[in-house]
Amino acid sequence: MKKILGLGLAALLFIPSIGWSSVGGGDVFFRPAGSDNVVYSHDVHVGKAGLRCSECHYKLYTTVGHRKKATMEDMEKGQSCGACHNGQRAFAVKGNCTKCHK
Repeated sequence: MKKILGLGLAALLFIPSIGWSSVGGGDVFFRPAGSDNVVYSHDVHVGKAGLRCSECHYKLYTTVGHRKKATMEDMEKGQSCGACHNGQRAFAVKGNCTKCHK
């Protein structure tokens, strides 16, 4: 009986915390060779644009330790950032270099 009460109490404390927790991730820095660095802002994409984590993880991106590399040509073909930044859902990667490369 104590075990059931303990599990119930743990669930009551844990489940609401899921809704109250903030989105993690912070900024992600990409340092492509031969180009200016790119800063990916989770705040802009998840907070302001309202994207769900599952829209990118793990379809387009994995974890930091298992990053998938993509060239600008790959992105222009709809891979990586280009899956959304295609000129329809969000600004296109082609011709908008300074929006990402700082």
